[in-house]
Amino acid sequence: MAIKRALLNTAVGLGLAAGFSAAASAETLTIATVNNGDMVRMQGLASEFTAANPDITLEWVTLEENALRQKVTTDIATKGGQFDIMTIGTYEVPIWAKQGWLTSLNDLPAEWDKGDLLPAISGGLSVDGELYAAPFYGESSMVMYRKDLMEKAGLTMPDAPTWAFIKEAAMKMTDKENEVYGICLRGKAGWGENMAFLTAMSNSFGAKWFDEKWNAQFDSKPWADTLDFYLDLMTNYGPPGAANNGFNENLSLMQTGHCGMWIDATVAASFVSNPKDSQVADQMAYALAPDNGLGKRGNWLWAWSLAIPTSTDSPEAAKKFVAWATSKEYTALVASKEGWANVPPGTRTSLYENADYLAAAPFAQMTLDSINAADPTNPSVDPVPYTGVQFVAIPEFQGIATATGQQFSAALAGTISAADALKAAQDLTVKEMKAAGYN
Repeated sequence: MAIKRALLNTAVGLGLAAGFSAAASAETLTIATVNNGDMVRMQGLASEFTAANPDITLEWVTLEENALRQKVTTDIATKGGQFDIMTIGTYEVPIWAKQGWLTSLNDLPAEWDKGDLLPAISGGLSVDGELYAAPFYGESSMVMYRKDLMEKAGLTMPDAPTWAFIKEAAMKMTDKENEVYGICLRGKAGWGENMAFLTAMSNSFGAKWFDEKWNAQFDSKPWADTLDFYLDLMTNYGPPGAANNGFNENLSLMQTGHCGMWIDATVAASFVSNPKDSQVADQMAYALAPDNGLGKRGNWLWAWSLAIPTSTDSPEAAKKFVAWATSKEYTALVASKEGWANVPPGTRTSLYENADYLAAAPFAQMTLDSINAADPTNPSVDPVPYTGVQFVAIPEFQGIATATGQQFSAALAGTISAADALKAAQDLTVKEMKAAGYN
C-alpha cells in the first residue's frame, strides 16, 4: 500500500512526565499528478500544507498526461493502492465513482464552500448529488493568438471566429523561413491529446462518435471533412513534427514565438501571457473556439481534479490535502506568490467576481464564456446517446480513442492516408463496441 505509517515512538527517558507515552504517528500521502504548470506549482507550494500539518508528509509521482492516465487507471482498476490522491479528469470521475472506486467528498469542511463551484464543473464531477473529485482547475478551449501577426496579416480576429477565418489567418501568418507557423494544434496520439482536440473540433463539423444506436460514425462525411481540414491546416501552416506535439510541446512553441495561433486549453492563457515565461506575452489575445456555421463550437469542457481512491489507508489525511489544494485560500496563496493572473482558473464563481483577478487576467471572461458554452449533454449537431464534449463517457472510450488517436497521428505524420486512418478507426471502433455488447 502507498501509506507508510511511522512506528509508534515510546517515550522513555529522564525529564518526561510519567503519564506521557509520546505515541506519535505520521502518515505519508502518495499523490499522482500531471506535469502541467499549475500542478508543478502546487507541488512547490505544498510545504505550506505540511508546515500546518506536520503529521502528514507528501510523496509525488509527476507524469506526462498519457503516462499519468495509464498509471492511475491501471492502479485503480486493479485495486493496487499505490496512490492516496489521484489527479484525474471529468471523463474518469463519474465512471469510477459508479464502480465504487472513489471516496465521496461531500463531507469536506463547510468553509471549503462546495456551493461556490461553477455548476458546469461540479456537475461533471458528481454522481447523484455526491461530489467525487475536487476541481483543481477547470478549462474549456479557445483560440490564443498573436495580435502583432494578425495585424501584419491585415486581419482582425472576431470574438467568435469560423474555421474558414482560422484557415485564412493561418495561411497569412505563416512565415516558414523565419520558423513562424500560422497555427499549432495537438498531434500527439492519445485520447486526451489529439483526440480531445479532434473530437471537439468534429462536433462543430457535425460529426459524432456514434449514432443513437451506438453505430460508429468514422465512415461519415462530417468526419472526413474534419480530418481533411485538420490535416490541411497542419500540413501547410503548422510546425514540422506536429505529430509529436501535445499540450506542453505546443505551449513551448507558442511561448517562444513560433505560433501565430494556438487552439487549446483555456488554462494555457496564463502561461502564454506571463512575461516570465513567454517571449510574446504582450502580444497575446483570445477568442472563442471556431465554429462551422452549424451551431456548435469546437471547444471542450474539462477539469483536472483531485480524487481519493477508496483503496487509501488515510482518507481523512487525504481529504485535508484535497481541501487545502482546491480551496479559495490556496488561490489566494498562489496570487500572493505569483500574481492573480496565475491562479488556477475555471472552478469557482467567486474568482470571476474578484476584481483583482479580472483586472490581472485579460483572458478571464473568455475562459468563463468558453466553459459556459460547452454542453456535454448535447455535444454535437445531431442527437447522440452519450455525454461528453471531447470524450464519450463510457469505459471503453479510453482504449478505443487511444487506438484511434494513433491512426490520426500517423495520418498527420504522412505514413498513412486520411481515408485509411478513418477506415482503421471505423473498423477498430466497431470491433470493440461489439465486443463490449453495444451492438
